[in-house]
Amino acid sequence: MKFSLRVFSRCILALTAYTATAFCSPAASPSKMLAPTPPMGWNSWDSFGPTVREDEVKANADAMAAKLAQFGWQYIVVDIEWYQPKAKSHGYVARGEVTMDQYGRFVPSPNRFPSAANDAGFKTLADYVHSKGLKFGIHIMRGIPREAVEKNLPIKGTKFHAADVADKVNVCKWKDMEDTYGVDMSKPGAQAYYDSIAELYASWGVDYVKADDMSRPYRGPEIHALSVALRKTGRPIVLSLSPGPAPVDQYEDLKANAQLWRISNDFWDRWIDVKKQFELMKNWEGKVHPNGWPDADMLPLGHIGIRAERGDDRASLLTHDEQYTLMSLWSIFRSPLMLGGDIPSSDPFTIEILTNPEVLDVNQHSDNGHQSFREGATVAWTADVPGSKSKYVAIFNIGDTAKDINLPWTSVGVTASKATVRDLWLHTDAKDVDAIHLSLRPHASTLVKVTAE
Repeated sequence: MKFSLRVFSRCILALTAYTATAFCSPAASPSKMLAPTPPMGWNSWDSFGPTVREDEVKANADAMAAKLAQFGWQYIVVDIEWYQPKAKSHGYVARGEVTMDQYGRFVPSPNRFPSAANDAGFKTLADYVHSKGLKFGIHIMRGIPREAVEKNLPIKGTKFHAADVADKVNVCKWKDMEDTYGVDMSKPGAQAYYDSIAELYASWGVDYVKADDMSRPYRGPEIHALSVALRKTGRPIVLSLSPGPAPVDQYEDLKANAQLWRISNDFWDRWIDVKKQFELMKNWEGKVHPNGWPDADMLPLGHIGIRAERGDDRASLLTHDEQYTLMSLWSIFRSPLMLGGDIPSSDPFTIEILTNPEVLDVNQHSDNGHQSFREGATVAWTADVPGSKSKYVAIFNIGDTAKDINLPWTSVGVTASKATVRDLWLHTDAKDVDAIHLSLRPHASTLVKVTAE
């Protein structure tokens, strides 16, 4: 009997006491790690760009708790420029108004986050998210506010001031992103500034920090400073570095200092972006491990673009086949899963593909995912099933025309004359399967568990 499926629409830092902290070490036991499995959550960027409001964050927390949390989704992350009272979609406001405290640290703008009034910061919102059984995260930009430098505000707990530590040369190069200067880590007081912001975030109850303009170009000294500062707080805070692609040759430094790092530039709902990820992920084979996750970026699925930086209000432009391919590839590679779509207003199909327990199990618990076959438009990835001789196999047609695929099991690293094949999307089994025979539409895929008979 032959197998026939048709897929259809559906830590090296300077040696300090902090490097020995158990929850930051890739070698630590899973119970001590900050990210023993790839983090799963929601981030406001794809839907709301720099403009997200408190009510929208709370609505997504409510929806995650109701629809996704039981499947392992847990982070709610407020993305960029939460300190800009007049932030806008489709870009940034160059040298726009910002809200800061007396120590030159950004704080949430109360017109967008009313609970931040009276110096409450994000604590009330974080408490709300925690009350739902979820975890709370924020995005930050590398460096120190330019306005803090211009006003030469004091660095909390020190004799130093913002102008003492500012690096006005190594600044963010994105169009109109002029919120911060860099921090010159050779200057006295520089580490103290990073310590002060980490202390503030910990006091709010932050569980996750996405630090941007850090990893492309690679800002090693400031990555180290933020990593040390977060550890000093004593609060377990996951550190995610952006943008990408992060340099593969900095792998040892990355895994010593962060739990996630981006491997691509901003990823959007275009097939060209999905296709590019196949090569980017291959670059990181063998460098995916508990507490250290190369990050293929957010999932632009469901209802996005409401007030986004890229494009207008829309349902994801990826076809259903392309969305299955995206989820299968992210899962077998074990990328973090961070949804960008507005959960309350996303369609049932989106919720369905995000809550498939068999697919999510590949993402959370498989091992040794790698490209096992590539010829023309046919690509296969294979991963181990822990505690079993079974294999996970994902087969993709990345071409623009339909394709019949006929391969022996050995071509994808499976040793079997016959096998039982479990389709993880369709939840169906086929027995006595002696070869791979697939008919895949353009950009379509299949994800299966293969057990030798």
